[in-house]
This record gives sequence, C-alpha cells and structure tokens, in this order.
Amino acid sequence: MKRPWWKLKRSRLWQRIAFVAVVATAVFGVCTLRTAYDALMTYPDRPGLGSDAAIEVVIPPGASFPQVLDLLVGAGVLPQDEATKFRLFVLHKGAARKVTAGKHVFRGDMTPTEVLDELQRKQKRKSLSVTIAEGKNMLEVVQILANAGLSSPAELEAAMRDTTLLGELGISGETAEGYMFPDTYQFNVDDPADVILRKLVARHREVYAELRRRYRNEAQDLADDLQFDDNDIVTLASIVEKETGAKHERPLIAGVFLNRLRFSSFKPKLLQTDPTIIYGCTVPKVKSAACQKFEGRIRRIHLRDEENPYNTYTHEGLPPGPITNPGRAALEAVFAPKKSRFLFFVARNDGTHQFSKTEAEHEAAVELYQRQGAVGDGSAAGASDE
Repeated sequence: MKRPWWKLKRSRLWQRIAFVAVVATAVFGVCTLRTAYDALMTYPDRPGLGSDAAIEVVIPPGASFPQVLDLLVGAGVLPQDEATKFRLFVLHKGAARKVTAGKHVFRGDMTPTEVLDELQRKQKRKSLSVTIAEGKNMLEVVQILANAGLSSPAELEAAMRDTTLLGELGISGETAEGYMFPDTYQFNVDDPADVILRKLVARHREVYAELRRRYRNEAQDLADDLQFDDNDIVTLASIVEKETGAKHERPLIAGVFLNRLRFSSFKPKLLQTDPTIIYGCTVPKVKSAACQKFEGRIRRIHLRDEENPYNTYTHEGLPPGPITNPGRAALEAVFAPKKSRFLFFVARNDGTHQFSKTEAEHEAAVELYQRQGAVGDGSAAGASDE
C-alpha cells in the first residue's frame, strides 16, 4: 500500500530541514574553531591593555604556577579574564616549571610572550658571606643567620628541630645541635632554611670524617673503653668547646673529662660542668621548674636540679646530646687528648685554668682564684704533667 502524497512531502520537508540544520551547525562550528584558532595564534603577541608603568613582582622560591598566576593578576600584570588564556598558553609552551624565583619587572602593556620571557629570566642571585664562630649553640646560630638576612628565625629553628629532615641528614637527636660546623659560608639570599642547614651539616660531616680517618685507632679506643659512638664524641667536644677558648688547653680539658669517665677510682662519674646546666635551661623547648627560673646565672637550685637532663652535677656521664657546635680543635682534642692524672680544673680569671689531681688541690685552687680573685699568667697550669 502506497503512502499518501501529503505524508511523503512532509517527510522530505523534515529531511531537508534536518540537513540544513546539520550543515549550518557544521559551518558554525568551523567558523567558531577558526575564530578560536586565530585568537590562539594571535594571543601570544597581543599587547596587554594596561599602562607602560613598571610593575615589580617577587616570585618566592618554590611557588607553584597557580600561585605565580595569582601574583600576576593581583599586581595588575594580567587582567582576571585573561588568566585562563595565559595559563593555557604557558602550559602549551611547557614552561610552567621554568619560572625563576626572585624579583621580576613587568608592564601592563606587555604581550603574553613578553610576560612569559620575563618569568623565565635567569635571576642574579645575591650571595652573602656568613661566619659562624666556634661555641655557638643552635639558637645563637639561628640569630647569626637571620641577622645576616637569611630566612627567618622561626623557619631556621623549625628546620633545626625537624626530625624528618634530621633523619635525612643522619642526625639521631631531637635537634641539629653539634652538627652545624663553625666556619665561613657563602649562601644565596633566597636559600630556604633546609638548604642552609644541609650546607652546615655537610661541612661538619666533611671535617669529622677527615678527623676520624686520621684518628681511626683513637676512635676505636673510645668505643672499646667507653662505648663512645660518633654522637658521644661530638657531645664531649661540645663541652670542651664551651669550657675554654684557649686552644692549647683543649686537649688537657678533654683529658680531664675522659679521666673522670675512665678512672675506676673516680665515683660517681659526674662531669660537673656549668655550660651543660646553662644549655639545659636555655635551648630545649621543655625545661625543668628550676630552669624556668633561670635568669642567666647558675644558682644552687640549678646545681641540684635533677629534672634538667643536661645537669652534669646530678646526672653521671655525658648529657643527652651536644650543647654547642664544636670546631675542629675541640673535636680533635677528644680524639687526641693530653694524657695526665688531672681530675679537676678551675678558671684562673685570665682565660685559662688551674688543673689539679686531687680534690684537696682543687679546693685550694678554688680558694685562690675564685674566692680571693687571683689572676693567672695565661699559661695552662700543670699542662706538662703526665
């Protein structure tokens, strides 16, 4: 049965309408794509609509490209409605990871290509020379670095207490104390705290490895006699560093502390050194009740304080860790101490010490130099004793 003529005509009519619609859509799509393509091709070289005034933008180290884009929009280098186009342009160029940290100068009328070129411009990195003296604890090192214009005190201290970072550096303690070698360094002003710390620790490792190779047998003797590991050696060296600034005394003072630990006749094994008390009352985050009353001078409550783990008047042996960052001479003094029978020493008010074998001799020296105020002659008294 044939379809009625009027139904056939209607069917062909709708086919023609559908065909025309498809063609129109295709033409529109092609035109749209052509327009988009033309816009994409011309976008990189199209000047911005802003002024020719200089716009400074500082890109911080480690900034992600979305963060960089926010800085550009916020500074007026790019209008907000251009942000997505610029992002696609940079991604197309594969340049999102090529942005350099530092100060960049833009204008509002720059083309996207010019903006990207400026973002990739190599920066002249300003360097600083910083000297860390021997005998500075970690908080003092923080201030030296921060005062030089490197990072912030909070970031530096956080890095020195970051147990994850310390683990990467092979430091088993709670801080980097003892492992930031005193020396003169060159840093870039934009170096982050972890980069700074890595450089300090690397220098310590270099010097310590050299000394350990030279004194291989002596290191083994310390391990055999006292079960000393590398951290113990650094800890004792830090005490030697704080006890005297006289280089010629360091081996003798190291010998006194080692005698106290080695001689079976010396009991209890108390090192009785004031700098350890001071450290425990100033640097650790958690402090004893007595240390919370510390005002810069050791009092009787501090000498008797058993809650201070660094108090070598109440705790035998070495403190939990280093109390400062020892230099080469202090480290070498522990590896190669001067042999003697001395067990005591007292300051002679001239930067040196009087050394004694017995407690009676020591009390006489304390009376002379501490109570009567006598002054030595600058020599290490008793240094020739064997």
